[in-house]
Amino acid sequence: MDRRQFIHSLATAAGIALVPGMARAASREPASPAIGASGAKGTLVRPFRLAVPQADLDDLQSRLARTRWPDRETVDDTSQGPPLEDVRALVERWRDGYDWRACERLLNSSGQHVTEIDGLDIHFLHVRSPEPNAVPLLLTHGWPGSVLEFRHVIGPLTDPVAHGGQASDAFHVVVPSLPGHGFSEKPTGVGWNNERIAKAWIVLMERLGYERWAAQGGDRGAQIATRLGFMKPPGLIGIHLNLVEFELTDAEKASATPDERKMLEDLQFYVDRLSGYAQIHSRHPQSVAYGLADSPAGLAAWIYQMLQDVSDSDGHPERVFTLDGMIDNVMLYWLSNAGASSARLYWETARETPRIATIDEPMPTPTGISMFPGEKLRLSKRWAEPRFANLVHFNEVAEGGHFAAWEQPTAFVNEVRRTFRGLR
Repeated sequence: MDRRQFIHSLATAAGIALVPGMARAASREPASPAIGASGAKGTLVRPFRLAVPQADLDDLQSRLARTRWPDRETVDDTSQGPPLEDVRALVERWRDGYDWRACERLLNSSGQHVTEIDGLDIHFLHVRSPEPNAVPLLLTHGWPGSVLEFRHVIGPLTDPVAHGGQASDAFHVVVPSLPGHGFSEKPTGVGWNNERIAKAWIVLMERLGYERWAAQGGDRGAQIATRLGFMKPPGLIGIHLNLVEFELTDAEKASATPDERKMLEDLQFYVDRLSGYAQIHSRHPQSVAYGLADSPAGLAAWIYQMLQDVSDSDGHPERVFTLDGMIDNVMLYWLSNAGASSARLYWETARETPRIATIDEPMPTPTGISMFPGEKLRLSKRWAEPRFANLVHFNEVAEGGHFAAWEQPTAFVNEVRRTFRGLR
């Protein structure tokens, strides 16, 4: 597999399809459709409310208490994976002091809905702005993220005045869960790849009645937003990316500046040292699925490693995420038993043709790009300009990593605002 295909497969970790509201959200069995406003699955948008049975939370506590821990790593760094001491600290908090019901209340107050698209129920947050001229904004997460990646930016984006901003920067926010992730329905057959997800997102925005809208993404969300930009659906006014997949020419590599060479070194380090999870997901997702489904500590460690490796935290994610915030995110995978289905999206996307902006075929849709220093896949403005025909904004942010909205919500909001001010 060449560099382009490999990088594409690495960033393929977010499915699309939303679960038909779950009667037993934490069940390890396939969820049955919840009855919403329409009373059944279909094209209507139905309210979705979480109410995880206490028995499922009790089962989780029992599993955590019976965790069989491995030996400690034999190195003093993270080169063998997440340190035993760090994962044990997270699990101890999960067992004693963590409150799932607080996260449940947050989600239930965040405009949860489901709607069936292409045979799958799609779960999404929909928060409308009080400002009448707000622009609809589609935010797409990646793996191992969730809709909770955006918990700290939804308020400032939808109600900028209440957060010290201007009414003219307001957005209506739509945050779907990828299929097989969170409370979206799990595909039961092959074919749910980035292309199909992007098409489903177009249907979602149309179904919500939005005639003009924008899209944003990093990780899998960047792949989907990029495909949307090339599809140019009616009403899409622009996209914003905090990750850009690209392929350099020989001339560009030869003329790379010191800063650009550092970007290439970081990418190579990621490919050589940090991308093992993507290789497993892309080739044998079912092999890791059994451990992710059966062991909450195993699932937490698998996710924790990514928060450790690609956040701007020098290998200590607790410096940028709270323990409870990390556990909230893990819970959206545990309660829905989404370890296998989320990993399987890598397998799907590794088998589709990558879609990236190139010098020969530049992105036609207006685009804003924000490069956060902790992101391992970065490009310079000089490299971006010939690949994006209408580059309306480019900035290198001072702090933040792969999970930009979660790590640096204020900077993320400012970048999104600056991208779309001239496109409204």
